[in-house]
Amino acid sequence: MPEATRLPVRTRAALAAAASARWASRTAGRGKGSMIGGLVAEKIDPRIMSRLAAGRATALITGTNGKSTTTRMTAAALAQLGEVATQPDGANMDAGIIATLSLQLDARVAALEVDELHMAHVADNTSPAVLTLLNLSRDQLDRVGEINIIEQSLRGGIARHPAAVVVVNCDDVLVTSAAFDAPNVVWVAAGSSWVGDSVSCPRSGEPVVRNGEDWYSTGRDDFRRPTPQWWFDDEKIYGPDGFTAPMTLKVPGRANRGNATQAVATAVAMGVDPQFAVDAVGTVGNVAGRYGTVDLDGHRIRTLLAKNPAGWQEALSMIDDTADSLVIAVNGQVPDGEDLSWLWDVRFEAFEQTKVIASGERAADLSVRLLYAGAEHTVIDDPFAAIAACPPGRVEVLANYTAFRDLNVALERAGATSADSEANAR
Repeated sequence: MPEATRLPVRTRAALAAAASARWASRTAGRGKGSMIGGLVAEKIDPRIMSRLAAGRATALITGTNGKSTTTRMTAAALAQLGEVATQPDGANMDAGIIATLSLQLDARVAALEVDELHMAHVADNTSPAVLTLLNLSRDQLDRVGEINIIEQSLRGGIARHPAAVVVVNCDDVLVTSAAFDAPNVVWVAAGSSWVGDSVSCPRSGEPVVRNGEDWYSTGRDDFRRPTPQWWFDDEKIYGPDGFTAPMTLKVPGRANRGNATQAVATAVAMGVDPQFAVDAVGTVGNVAGRYGTVDLDGHRIRTLLAKNPAGWQEALSMIDDTADSLVIAVNGQVPDGEDLSWLWDVRFEAFEQTKVIASGERAADLSVRLLYAGAEHTVIDDPFAAIAACPPGRVEVLANYTAFRDLNVALERAGATSADSEANAR
């Protein structure tokens, strides 16, 4: 990593302007200002990302679901190599990445979460040592478009970086296709409970046949599930050269065991000791509010985030059905994707025996879906008010992006206190 004083004059001017923008944003009460700082810096120096990334050993982590958790786990594991530049808040497009690198100039290692639509471009500007591909499924069709377009973009980006190690979930057909021709791939059996977007082969268009964990394309004999070098079960993680170790996580769900396994594989590919990596991923709990538990006015509230059909399906499996109340909050703002037709792909039929409060700006849309699912529910548009209406006890909250973000702000302003330390101790 070049010292700040050795950066070009234009880059240093961009960093100074970004610092001023951050200060103004904080002073005006508009937030931390990191995003506006990144936007300002890029306007002044369009090459600033590549200049800030120069000299760092960088891992880029992308996929439709699990990016933030896997990046946080990867950063924890990479700490064995020194200070790690990484996003604290999941800002995974250009401005957020620039802000992260500019605020951590001395870190010689970086673990960066990257929006899947931006991955190829970011890779071109950071020359990553490792590219980690988690999964691909439909998400924000009004912004991203059809998922095969993303697969092709990732495939092209990987081809331009043949020296990079590519850590790939071999249970996901689409990311396997994106990396299939790469010369240096580490295959990880990270799981894939959602297969609705990979019923056909992205390379031939012919059907994909599944047989247990195995899958293969009927149109190309050579395109089938690779043999994994890393995998996991309910207790342990397994890797190359006979490595095995118990793996205990603070975050719930089988999907997060898959995320942890890819984080370990990524860190090991960067030179981290495998046992250190396994221990490190086990320290990651609350990830930017995900899985967080807070207490407020007699309620113990746990918040889960889901943004698309695949993510919702995973999140549904994490809901504690012994909780006293369940609030589901859905917005339809630009960051969520304004097209909510995906609600009909989520199996809300699982709540036939559970009383639900439908909430959020699009509570009416959710209510119609719950009605057809046979789920007993009431409607309270404001998620904070919906929680307040619950009887005292444990409340599970499942929300999409902006509903989750705004609710966490409201809970913080209301004086909610963290219960994670106590919850993790149990």
